[in-house]
Amino acid sequence: MLFGLGWPEVTIIAIVAILIFGPKKIPELGGALGKTLRGFKEGMAEADDEATDHDAERDG
Repeated sequence: MLFGLGWPEVTIIAIVAILIFGPKKIPELGGALGKTLRGFKEGMAEADDEATDHDAERDG
């Protein structure tokens, strides 16, 4: 699963999150987390593309 966590750990984290933030705030937090992860993924892809371009110029 995600980051080496199993379903029991994910369930406990979800329950704690609901207790802390409340059920109405969870979708908003999920959306923010999704945007953050998407941005991180795009940044990693850009860095990978730049590294590939750099390697091609060096070998070229």
